[in-house]
Amino acid sequence: MANNLHYSLGKLTFSAILFTSLIASSISQRITTQKPETTTEDTSKKLLVLPEADKCVNRPKHFELDGHWYFYSGDTEEHKDDKVNWLISRNRCRQYCMDLISLESPTEHDLISDFIVEKELPYIWTSGRKCNFKGCEREDLQPVNVYGWFWSGSGVKMAPTNSTPPGWDFQPWSFTGHKTSFAGKNIPQPDNAEYEINQSDEACMGFLNDIYNDGVTWHDIACYHKKSYICEDSPSLLEFVRK
Repeated sequence: MANNLHYSLGKLTFSAILFTSLIASSISQRITTQKPETTTEDTSKKLLVLPEADKCVNRPKHFELDGHWYFYSGDTEEHKDDKVNWLISRNRCRQYCMDLISLESPTEHDLISDFIVEKELPYIWTSGRKCNFKGCEREDLQPVNVYGWFWSGSGVKMAPTNSTPPGWDFQPWSFTGHKTSFAGKNIPQPDNAEYEINQSDEACMGFLNDIYNDGVTWHDIACYHKKSYICEDSPSLLEFVRK
């Protein structure tokens, strides 16, 4: 669900990018990672899956916003025990013509935030992704920690992380995080904290529930961590299976 932040990532030179976080409109391509991230898990040569028509028709529908459906993995029989990495989470959603949530408006942000609080979930994945792969060297994306974040589920570029998004009256990124504990001052998100620990780039985005006494806020996270997830309808994938 997009708002006035529609800065299409299609203008990036993504036609040959071999990375799992390409936008959903690239579904006709077989996409692989260019190289594994420096983590405990090798994600190289893994693919974004294509949707399955039967699953799309019968996809779980737990709640909706303006006719746009969502489901939470923990409330499904098949995925109730899922705690999986970012890529697997995306692929779970994509089977159903859905993708990880893209929090593109305050209304959608608050809907998911309220759900997380009601369910007492510590955290979930979102489709948020940092452009840290081949094709992201453009000057206007530098530094990528500020200007290089986008919603992989919709292909919409986020507002700079150091400013409040247009049309919002609050900053959804947290004002604090892991680095604050030893910096002696608040270090806002995204902070890429794990890179300084084990060289794992925090290139994916989670929605965390007051982990740092900061409310329900956005945090950058290394993509290999395992979490539950919320999927939302993907118009491009739904259109794909109709053809």
